[in-house]
Amino acid sequence: MIMNSYEELLRVVNAAREDIEKAHGGNRAAGTRARKHMQTVRAAAQEVRKAILAGREQPPAA
Repeated sequence: MIMNSYEELLRVVNAAREDIEKAHGGNRAAGTRARKHMQTVRAAAQEVRKAILAGREQPPAA
């Protein structure tokens, strides 16, 4: 579960790269899209945190 959440976070970050590069170049529309991507990154990071905490509560697999 943790790795699935982490892989999703990486996918979202990689998807944002193009718009972030365009925003860095001054493209205002890309800046808006990049900010939306960052909200998605924030949510994905929160899911990773939740998965880690849930993993703590379960005993380790033998």
